[in-house]
Amino acid sequence: MQVMKWSVIALAVAAGTTQIAMASDQSESKGFVEDSSLSLLARSMYYNRDARNGADRGVVNGKRVGYSEEWGGSARAIFESGFTQGTVGVGVNAYAGTLFQLDTGSGRRGLGMFPENEGKDLTIANAAVKARISNTVLTYGSQMPGLPVLAADDGRLLPETFEGTMITSTEIEGLELNAGRFTAQNSMNQSGSDSFGLKSIDVAGGSYAFSDDFSAALYWSDLEDFYERKYANLNYNLSLAEEQSLNFDFNIYKSDYDRQFGGGDNTIWSLAAKYTTGAHGFIFAHQRNTGDRGFDYGYGDGGGSIFVANSFLSDFNLEDQRSWQASYELDMATFGVPGLSFKTAYIWSDNIATGAGDDGKEHEFFNQVKYVVQEGAAKDLSFRVRSSVLRSNSEVGTDTNEVRAYIEYPLSVL
Repeated sequence: MQVMKWSVIALAVAAGTTQIAMASDQSESKGFVEDSSLSLLARSMYYNRDARNGADRGVVNGKRVGYSEEWGGSARAIFESGFTQGTVGVGVNAYAGTLFQLDTGSGRRGLGMFPENEGKDLTIANAAVKARISNTVLTYGSQMPGLPVLAADDGRLLPETFEGTMITSTEIEGLELNAGRFTAQNSMNQSGSDSFGLKSIDVAGGSYAFSDDFSAALYWSDLEDFYERKYANLNYNLSLAEEQSLNFDFNIYKSDYDRQFGGGDNTIWSLAAKYTTGAHGFIFAHQRNTGDRGFDYGYGDGGGSIFVANSFLSDFNLEDQRSWQASYELDMATFGVPGLSFKTAYIWSDNIATGAGDDGKEHEFFNQVKYVVQEGAAKDLSFRVRSSVLRSNSEVGTDTNEVRAYIEYPLSVL
């Protein structure tokens, strides 16, 4: 569940019209230490969710309970070494994070921010080794992939991580290819190497920029015991008058679910159009589900692996669901307040398959305000508040109010 990823990545088939990159990254390597980077991030997050029909947490002491509230802090460090010089360069990546509870009283847990069986606080550390030839990198170990079919969720205090192997190649200018296999997943509130119980997921695909304005993407994944999934994206940007543009973004997933996971298939697609003029952005989108069931995710592919237009608190991904979005974005830099931005969106849907037929309806009102300090000692310190009001008819029963507030301070050490 996430605010829409605009202009995803894009794929790639292109022979004959592409150009081989003129120089390789490895030939320009300065060394293991010289190209190293170390970044730190401190985050505080407050999360409040009120499931008005009590659906979130079921029955407690004979009463339906749906209210959850958690507040905590975290700190993380990410070190990425450079590559040693030579035909084959080697290096390491390392990640360490800790989270701690600030306030979560008795009976208000349930949002997945803190470990359930490891006390209130948590510390985690892991690493990966990497090797590079020309513009192709092989990484083995702990990683945070960001592919449309395998995306680590970073919506709480610490991100998900995956253990496995990934190859990323950018040998041809504009073309990025990815292939990988992961056999363990660590959730956002656990410190074990495989707290999620992932068996295996294989991924492959890539993105290609035909020009500065047109790109495409194609990916495939196979999540053991759950599904085989295909994804495609097309993104086109049309420049109009000065400071005006029109962007079209199309995303589609086709999933075939294994018998162990209930069988059936799902196709979900979205088409969004964004008109930008100066500081203002206007978005209109349509999204649709077809097939035997709804779109299921988060069972080993990462909680962020749904790159569609109408993904907010609800992903509007239920069986046969059709949804429409109208939203507005404002960048206050034009009005003398650089770093301040605002987004509001209304998404409405119908045709959801229920026991009584395709009569389910759902709608959401979303708002977000963000401010990033532009200069001074607190440069890049950011404040973000997002809220959603989700309502549905009785056949669906997903009435929920939610507020998330983040304070983040990134720091580049190396």
